Amino acid sequence: MEIKDRIKIIMERENMAPGAFAESIHIQQSTLSHILNGRNNPSLDVIMKIHQRYSDIKLEWLLYGEGNMTAEQQLSSASPTPSDYIPSLFDENPIIASNEPSEAKNRKEMALGMPKNDTKEIVKQEIRYIERPPRKITEIRIFFDDNTYETFKGEK
Repeated sequence: MEIKDRIKIIMERENMAPGAFAESIHIQQSTLSHILNGRNNPSLDVIMKIHQRYSDIKLEWLLYGEGNMTAEQQLSSASPTPSDYIPSLFDENPIIASNEPSEAKNRKEMALGMPKNDTKEIVKQEIRYIERPPRKITEIRIFFDDNTYETFKGEK
């Protein structure tokens, strides 16, 4: 049995369609499709995301198909507590058990004041067109290809 078949078993156990399963482990749907169709093998990142999301699945089973699919739960405890959790080196969000009550660090709630509307001074701009006296042509020179030229003088 290949790893893609074991991923399909997990999807069947969770009763999830491929799109929902891909979303639950935070990967692209196309990535999961390529894995399930046998085009690509899953990367270590994909395997670790599956293991983190479904932590009861044994990593050895997921990778190699060895042993049982799920970790044996202790029958004495109905549900695992954070102190029963064994952190993995690859956990993105490790659960840290603490006996101290959690404090909201760096959180302060402040009432928002009314926004200040600073009125800006309106600036008026004026454009002045300065009229110049009309210009008159005083001289025109025309150059010819035989290296000569003529000069025409205008009226004064």
